[in-house]
Amino acid sequence: MPEVRPFRRDDRDQLTDLVNTHVAAVVPGVSVSVNTVLSALERQPEEFVTDPWVGERVTLVAEERRHIVAAAHLKRYRADDEVGADYRDAGEIDWFLWHPPASFRPGTEQAADLLMSACLACLARWNVRLRRASGDLPAPAVYGLPRTWPHVRAAYERAGFRHTGDTEVILLARLADLPRPEPRPGVVVERTVGECGTRFTARTDAGTVGFVETDAFLARPERHARGAGLADIANLHVEPAHHGECWEHWLLGHAADWLGLCGADRVLAYEPAGDTAALASLLAAGFRELTRTDRGWEHHPS
Repeated sequence: MPEVRPFRRDDRDQLTDLVNTHVAAVVPGVSVSVNTVLSALERQPEEFVTDPWVGERVTLVAEERRHIVAAAHLKRYRADDEVGADYRDAGEIDWFLWHPPASFRPGTEQAADLLMSACLACLARWNVRLRRASGDLPAPAVYGLPRTWPHVRAAYERAGFRHTGDTEVILLARLADLPRPEPRPGVVVERTVGECGTRFTARTDAGTVGFVETDAFLARPERHARGAGLADIANLHVEPAHHGECWEHWLLGHAADWLGLCGADRVLAYEPAGDTAALASLLAAGFRELTRTDRGWEHHPS
């Protein structure tokens, strides 16, 4: 029988292998270090708004024959007035991972269900107002519940979790595949600090046309083992009056030129699944769809 128990520090290498197995199914060429995984169990400094609201964190593993076959990380948000209303007194399975069954691991589904039972028992002990679940790993573009993890989705659904949020599309492009911007008379491109990274704004005498923001630092350098050369499009906006004039591709070209100087060779983008126009524009620019991810899971036992 598998054993479910609290995470121990000497589990760190096996846990990191389990994390990277799931990361690799979402974003090619990315893996995280042991230090990244351990740090994320203690705090998530990039979540500077919500992370201070966490009152308790628990990491559980399911072990079979001294092998970690499943793991989960849970958080309880405080119930005081400092915490945002949507998070106040909520419990969350931040991520839940398990090795799908194989000929040499025939019992992992049982281990996953035992671990899920332990997670629900922990949420019950906390007596939280709301039970949520996700698959947010400390790696670029791994959030929500990616469609490339059908075994994790099945474990959530068997336990009574249901998707109640939105769906986003994760896309990736090689910089070499993005369009090169042709000169446009009367257009000036300004580079400034933006809300989410370096911003490139296209302006004419009549005013702002649009902007794109890039992030070439998706994680702290000391915390990533592999994934150098990866950046993302943090914001892409064109004023409504200029829709249909291919400004999106022109701005992406300027962003690609800058990211190449930063040492990047691939760039991520994210769009709501329902925004078909934005998706079509990115696909036409050279992006390809990696997967879709479903955000917002809540526990609704039958």
